[in-house]
Parts: sequence; C-alpha cells; structure tokens
Amino acid sequence: MPPSLFLIFNHTFTAAQEQAAAGQLGVGEIVALPPELQALWSQVPPELPELRHYLQPLCRWLAAQAQPGDVVLIQGDFGATYLMVNFALAQGLIPVYATTRRQAREDHLPDGTVKMVHHFQHQMFRRYGV
Repeated sequence: MPPSLFLIFNHTFTAAQEQAAAGQLGVGEIVALPPELQALWSQVPPELPELRHYLQPLCRWLAAQAQPGDVVLIQGDFGATYLMVNFALAQGLIPVYATTRRQAREDHLPDGTVKMVHHFQHQMFRRYGV
C-alpha cells in the first residue's frame, strides 16, 4: 500500500505538486488538514512565547491519522515548522518541504512606487535533514 501524504502548510496544493507527490514520493492518498486545524496552522499567534501547547491539536491529529512511513509536507511559521518536523520524525514519518523556482518582475509605476510580481513554479519535494 503506498504511503499517504499529509499536508501541513498554508497554500493550495497545486496540480503540479499532486503529480510530483505521486511520481517522486510514490504517495497514494493526499490528506489535507481539517478546517479548524488549517486555521490554527495558518494563523500562529506571533505573541506566543512558546508553541508546544498551541500545536498539540495538530500533533494529536497527525498521530491518530498517519502511519510510520507516511509523508508529511510541513511549511509555515519557522518555529512551528521546526517543532512539527521533529514530531513527525519521532513518529516515524517522513517530513518534506516543497522547493520552487521563483521569477520576479519589478514594474516601476508613474507615482514612483514599485509593484513586484512573483511567479512560483513547483520543482520538487525535499526531505528535511537530508
């Protein structure tokens, strides 16, 4: 049975990422966070001095849903990402992040401001710690 891919990140999973997940990672099912956990992950309060307690609902969900050998895409707040990567490793999961090719364009506007346009194109998934 192929591993599942659990999504713990703030963006929409693209068709290119879905294809790469199947091809590169060999995953079958892709599992998104439930809406209430997605909201928790997407809005990590910047005033919290520590995050372990705040992330417990995510840890409980992942521990209940994932099996050793499953893959977890983890990207977001740096401290929260660090803690979730360590949690995933302790559970026997494979934490990864998405790499992108970035292209930027500057448009100098008549009022003196600069408009930046960024294009991101998925490249691959990379394992944390490798």
